[in-house]
This record gives sequence, C-alpha cells and structure tokens, in this order.
Amino acid sequence: MAAFQERVFSGVQPTGNLHLGNYLGAISRFVPLQDQYDCIYCVVDMHAITVPQDPAELKRQIREVTAAFLAAGIDATRHIVFNQSQVSEHAELAWVFNCVARIGWMNRMTQFKEKAGKDRENASLGLYAYPSLMAADILAYRATHVPVGEDQKQHLELTRDIAQKFNNDYAASIAERGFGDAFFPLTEPLIQGPAMRIMSLRDGTKKMSKSDPSDYSRINLTDDADTIAQKIRKAKTDPEPLPSEEKGLEGRPEADNLVGIFAALQGIPRTEVLRQYGGGQFSAFKAALIDLAVDRLGPLGADMKRLVNDPAYIDSVLIDGADRARAIAKPTIDAVKDILGFVRAK
Repeated sequence: MAAFQERVFSGVQPTGNLHLGNYLGAISRFVPLQDQYDCIYCVVDMHAITVPQDPAELKRQIREVTAAFLAAGIDATRHIVFNQSQVSEHAELAWVFNCVARIGWMNRMTQFKEKAGKDRENASLGLYAYPSLMAADILAYRATHVPVGEDQKQHLELTRDIAQKFNNDYAASIAERGFGDAFFPLTEPLIQGPAMRIMSLRDGTKKMSKSDPSDYSRINLTDDADTIAQKIRKAKTDPEPLPSEEKGLEGRPEADNLVGIFAALQGIPRTEVLRQYGGGQFSAFKAALIDLAVDRLGPLGADMKRLVNDPAYIDSVLIDGADRARAIAKPTIDAVKDILGFVRAK
C-alpha cells in the first residue's frame, strides 16, 4: 500500500450540555495525541442537523464544544480546530462516497436503527447517510488514525470499506496520476487503553446522557463545585461497602461506575482505587471523589465559561482552523475529481 502521512482526525457533535461522559470518553483523550500526531479536531455541525435543531441553540453549542476543546488543553495553533460546515469539501466528498457505498452496507448500520427508532420512515435521509459523511470527514484529510469508542467502530469499518472500494474501482486512474496503488488510506482505530463508558449517576445500567430528564444523572462540564458535590452525594449506590477486588463489583453497576469515574479522573487503574478505598463506606469514598472531581473539573468548567463569554475569540479560532483544514482538504477533492474524470478549473 502507498505510504501516508500519519494524521489523526476526530469530531464531536455540538449537541449541548457537554458532560463528564463526553469529557472522559472523548475530549480528554484527544489531548495526549497532540504529542504524537498531527491532529485535526472538528465540531461536526453538519452531522447535528440530521435531526431537528434550533438555529440559535446550535450556534451556541458549536461554540461550547470548541470551548471544551480549548479548555481541555487542545492547542489550536499547533493543531487544527474547526467546525465542519465551514469546509465544503466534506459535503463534496460525502456525495462521492454516497455513490461508492452500497445500500446493503448502510442497512447494516446499527446506529441508524437506534436513532431513527420505530418511526424509521420519517427519519431524514441525512441520518441514514450519516456514516458516508463521517467517512468523508476522515478521508478528506486522508487521516490514518481515528480515536474511536465502541459506538463508532462500525462506522470506521464502513470508512475503510469505502476507501478500499474507491481504491479498487479507480485503481488504474489512481496509478496513472502518480498515487501508487491507493489514494485513500485504510484508517486505523486508535485504541487508548480500556474504553471509557460513563454511566448515569441515577442508574448504573444506562449511559450518562444529556437527554436524561434528571440533571442529577450527569455532571455537566459547566457545573460549579457545589453542584458537582451535590450530584456525587446524591449519586445512587448500594448498602454494601466498596470491595477490595474488581470481581466484587459484579452486579453492582452504580458502585462500578463511581469507581470507574474516580480511576479515570485520577489516571490510575481501578484496582488501585479499590486498594485504597476497598472495605470502606461509600460516604468516605464519595467525599474523596467530590474533592477529586472538583479539583479536575472546576478549572475546566471555569475556563469553558470564560471562553464561551468571548464568542469573537471562539469564532476566530474556528475560522483560522477552517482555513488550515481547507488547505489540506481541497487538494484531496481536486485529486478525487481528476481520478473520477470530472472536468475542473486548474
């Protein structure tokens, strides 16, 4: 296969109410990658409109996700931070991929079935074609790596299938234009330790979500210290003390979740958390978790609020990032048009 420059791409939807699950599961994991790769981090606002959005709220949420990126420690000068809709090459390449991907592939995408629910006939075409746009997001930059969670693995496999089919279908044209035996890389998943799945503070069997009607089910990144403390104190537990070994957490989803949150915030193995607090009551453990969460999340939330209150600065970051993203994506699209046989201005 052809050699490709190593590059990471990842995107976060501007869905509002960013919470601890978004931070530990995705955003915090983007930061260390900056020391190993060229990174492109995108606020995927075109994906957001696959379901109805309030325009004013969407704009606020785009800026909030950008603020979270910056507050978490992503360096928008060394790397690229932008919102997807400013770079039209995403949409152009998505259409090409709509013509490469097969209906059968799309029908196997489980996330569409989950998001569309029972009223599938009333779902938008955009929601159905979402994975094709996701492939375009990644391959517009010929990205070699994507940090993925469990719920995105199937979409990355589809991205690889689309890249492979494009490379095969247009092999002669690709070689003729000096790109060797492949124009698009087969993007690899980037696994950073165990998958971080943060569950609801009110029900350890459900994922932490902004759509949960109870605000006590989640810790929002903009929550102040008192709110964080109150939510952790009220977090559901069980009457048993914490075990000293992981097998003691089986069948105890709420305890398991709190131990996982502590381990992730502290950056230590779960076994070490249980070694320190095993055998003790939840009250003492929760007190320690409150101190840790406030220490880690307090500065992040304060920085996010400061940044959100300066929309002109946020917008300048996004515009600069979009300019630099376009400088990479446009040559990709131009080459794709040449490979396909389109006529274009040169």
